[in-house]
Amino acid sequence: MTFDPELATQAYMATLKGAARARSDAYFEGGYWLILWGFLVTVGANLIVLQLGWAARLSAWARSKAGPMLAALLFAVPYLLIVTLITAPYTIYTEFFREHAYGLSNQNFAEWGGEQLIVIAADTLIAAILWMGVHAVIRRWPRGWWVGGTGLTIAVLMATITLAPVYLDPLFNDYTPLPEGPVKTEVLKLARANGVPADNVFLVDASRQSDRISANVAGMLGTTRIALNDNLMKQDINEIRAVMAHELGHYVLNHIWKLLLGMSLVIAVSLALVAAGSPWLLTRLGGNWGIAGMADPGVLPALVIVVSTVFFVATPVTNSLIRINEQEADIFAHNAARAPDSFARIAMKLSQYRKIEPGPWEEIIFFDHPSGHTRVMTAMRWKAEHLGEADVR
Repeated sequence: MTFDPELATQAYMATLKGAARARSDAYFEGGYWLILWGFLVTVGANLIVLQLGWAARLSAWARSKAGPMLAALLFAVPYLLIVTLITAPYTIYTEFFREHAYGLSNQNFAEWGGEQLIVIAADTLIAAILWMGVHAVIRRWPRGWWVGGTGLTIAVLMATITLAPVYLDPLFNDYTPLPEGPVKTEVLKLARANGVPADNVFLVDASRQSDRISANVAGMLGTTRIALNDNLMKQDINEIRAVMAHELGHYVLNHIWKLLLGMSLVIAVSLALVAAGSPWLLTRLGGNWGIAGMADPGVLPALVIVVSTVFFVATPVTNSLIRINEQEADIFAHNAARAPDSFARIAMKLSQYRKIEPGPWEEIIFFDHPSGHTRVMTAMRWKAEHLGEADVR
């Protein structure tokens, strides 16, 4: 039997056409501009805080109320809330109105806004604690602070990943044990067959936010949890198997640890550049801003501007780190679930909000997951190598 992966892939591509393809392409390509606009909005908000003297006044107030350690925390909380308020119109447009314009949200403004308040509270607390630690390192190790800053950032990231399944995720959705049935049986069979320590699977009521299909194996250091959302539960069982095999692949292939290592290098390089660039910035503009130097807790907005610039430029690097892991998990899923056509159908469904056929450089720069075309082609190539095998679905 002759099977051409290229022709099979093009047959799948042809199922998304006309207005549907134009809509998905427009949504995703608009996201390219949001990367730029998000960066500019962040820089603009921090420049406002600095130029209007708010950072200097907040810093003076914080230092009058507490010692150096707590002063950094007292500065960070109101500063972060002010920046959140300045950027609120942009956030509301990109995360609420734009999502509704493309039919990708099921929430009204009150529901969405309520969740945003939780996000703001959690993010502010985490970021303020991190700044308190980083600022302490800056004071004690003025030249090599970026080394300790990298370690603290990774430690906070690890703590967040560990605690999220237990304390953070349940703030937004209900996680209930998946009822007994074929889906639970198949998912646990996949987990046991691949050495994933799990005796339960959780169902997430994600349809309250959107109709997007999703699943994950979240957590680390004893909090690992397998979960799939109720939108995925509406799909064919072999499509569910294909998605869950992909998620299990992240665990089996140690992607959390690999991604942490990769991000550690990116963060280390970024903070080293910040450590090199910030004194130059403060020498030229610190006087206008009323910021005395790196030991001043009010230096945080200036550091955020430099960090944002570095990460904006590094977008292709961070996207590629994630995309490589996702591609590896796709291949794992084919070998574990042996359902290439089911995987291809899911890839097409995900393309409702992801551009399906980007150019090579477009995919490298802007995609943090393989494109629909890449995923379908990978599935069809796997299928071509396993034709005639009884358990290929």
